[in-house]
Amino acid sequence: MIRKALLLAAACAVPTLAAAAGSNAFNPDIALVLSGTYADLQHDPNSYKIPGFPLTADASPGTRGFGLGESELAIYSNIDPDWYGMLTFSMAGDNTTSIENAFVQTTSLGNGLTVKAGRFFSGVGYLNEQHSHTWDFVDMPLPYQAFLGTQYKDDGLQVRWLAPTDMFMEFGGEWMNGSNFPAGGSGNNGRGAYAAYVHFGGDVGYSNSWGAGLSYLGTKSLDRTTCVDTNSNCTTANTDTFNGNTKLLIADLVWKWAPNGNDYDQNLRFQAEYLQNRNDGQFTPATSTSAVGTQPYAGTSNGWYVQAAYQFIHGWRIGLRHDQLHADNPGAAFAGTTLDPQGYTPSRNSVMVDYTNSEFSRIRVQYNRADTGLVTDNEWYVQYIMSLGAHPAHMF
Repeated sequence: MIRKALLLAAACAVPTLAAAAGSNAFNPDIALVLSGTYADLQHDPNSYKIPGFPLTADASPGTRGFGLGESELAIYSNIDPDWYGMLTFSMAGDNTTSIENAFVQTTSLGNGLTVKAGRFFSGVGYLNEQHSHTWDFVDMPLPYQAFLGTQYKDDGLQVRWLAPTDMFMEFGGEWMNGSNFPAGGSGNNGRGAYAAYVHFGGDVGYSNSWGAGLSYLGTKSLDRTTCVDTNSNCTTANTDTFNGNTKLLIADLVWKWAPNGNDYDQNLRFQAEYLQNRNDGQFTPATSTSAVGTQPYAGTSNGWYVQAAYQFIHGWRIGLRHDQLHADNPGAAFAGTTLDPQGYTPSRNSVMVDYTNSEFSRIRVQYNRADTGLVTDNEWYVQYIMSLGAHPAHMF
């Protein structure tokens, strides 16, 4: 029953030839996801900061007023009896386009083993691998924004093994380039990041299912730069630089309920994650915030979130989320820099309501009260997400 949904974590990305037959076998399927938002933000998003945490531009609350969200164009298909391939373009509202996924994956190794090569979202944590149109909220939780630059994707190799047990057990490992935050500079001769994780899951009766996981991401940074202000106009005087190692641990838990396994009218999804981040190396603060030069830095920070989304009648859901961060004080040498938490414990509370007319369309309204430290921001969002064409199954 619900165990089938858990198995999608390994199987949905590996379509069989029989499944592809309905779409002309080896002719690629094309999927387009259109997204747009209206954002009413109390404070200027270009000055968005979280004391104690260097941020990437993706951590910004977005742009004020009307704007395009992240739209996706995906092309995917079986290549032959042994291989599957996927290419996903991500199109942002500022008219920039990037390659989100571009990988090949085995389909016939057997014994629960799959190998993926190319560019992909890492399998660490629960949310990291999910595309933005599948999120329960407009934005990612604060710990993902602070520690992963929203999501970690990279070029590399991934190996996964699904154990032949009644309980869902999946083990995975990755070796990657290390070009993206929290890595940077493609350290260790282009082998600057690696990950390992294990995911478990199962059913509890006919109405409940659960999933849990433990993940580790290790990265090496060579002149990793982050802007003091999260905007595109980053200058030398406005840039922090880090050289060293980052170690991130993630624990995740998901619980789903649907009466007798039928989620058509009612269902509930509860999820929580805890992230702990450790940095060791050399930190050079932006000259615009500090006159202090390069300093040795070793610090630990952590964050967590808990959220629930409840569908109370067919098509209608309500969701609640609380997320929080904590950074240790790195000492007087870093006073006034982005590593200085200034005594704050950043947190945010969110509530959303959305209507899903079909599996291809969703309208959402969301409110955030963000107490990230320097200011308290009231953020309102209206979002639409529309899918055209074929679309692969989502993960558990």
